[in-house]
Amino acid sequence: MKTCTFCKASTEPGVSTFTVDLGNCVVVIRNVPSDVCTQCGEPYYSTEVMQKLYEIVDSLRSTMTEVAIVNYPNAA
Repeated sequence: MKTCTFCKASTEPGVSTFTVDLGNCVVVIRNVPSDVCTQCGEPYYSTEVMQKLYEIVDSLRSTMTEVAIVNYPNAA
């Protein structure tokens, strides 16, 4: 169990939503495995999950849609 860097509460395994604004497109990735703060809800991602998130975002960057919503388990 980790401690939140913002509010110092504990974290627990869960899922969260990762959002990134690419300027011409907003990418929303739902159901991302993460450790989530029990008090403020701040998500913390493992190195492996972050690498996969970057891969998903990079693959969507070329599609040039306005909004892309992705379910992490289906894309990973």
